[in-house]
Amino acid sequence: MSISEQLNKVWAQVAQAAVKAGRDPAEITVVAATKTQSSETIRSAIAAGVKVCGENRVQELTAHLEEGAYDEAEVHFIGHLQTNKVKYVVGRVALIHSVSSEKLLLAIDKQAGKLGIVQDILLEVNLAGEANKFGFTCGETPDMAALCAQLNHISLRGLMCIPPAAQHSGENLYFFQKLHQLAVDIRPKIEDNRVKFTILSMGMSGDYEDAILAGATHIRVGTALFGPRAPIPEIKN
Repeated sequence: MSISEQLNKVWAQVAQAAVKAGRDPAEITVVAATKTQSSETIRSAIAAGVKVCGENRVQELTAHLEEGAYDEAEVHFIGHLQTNKVKYVVGRVALIHSVSSEKLLLAIDKQAGKLGIVQDILLEVNLAGEANKFGFTCGETPDMAALCAQLNHISLRGLMCIPPAAQHSGENLYFFQKLHQLAVDIRPKIEDNRVKFTILSMGMSGDYEDAILAGATHIRVGTALFGPRAPIPEIKN
């Protein structure tokens, strides 16, 4: 199928899941995960109706920005971000989904301060405590949210997670519900009126319907839009 047909299919499934959950489909933002995609493909996706692109790698983000690939769409950074790459991302994307350490958080705040801006971010939560994944524990997350409220150049918009790889349909619903509950617990404790803590970025091509049932506002969809990815070349991010 074409990207347009794939996108329409995703939208239909999003709408179905939202209605099942008693939600308005308009509450859910489809973030097109454009990892390894060419600028031409990204432009085609935007022409088909994609409103938000999510980039995983700093080098690809920079190249696509230089080529104007994201024109007419909002850009988010959804991959792991190293502190030495912060200067290439802050101020160039609308939202950073993957703030996974206090060191990274402070580096983003410092860079945003240099630019005189406030950078919107999400805190990444490692719900299952997986050693091969980044993110705060559930216990650490409230303290990091409180720290965000004290920083002048950070606006905490919500939480993000990448749950364990699911073997069966519905398997990750527990983790999505867990992230939703964590957000519910944190929200009333944030007093800074700059904070608009409303975003739950969770769910990818294989499980976004369950994520929507659990309250996702942003789903990160790559394969469902673009098909299986080609082998990823070795690029230092």
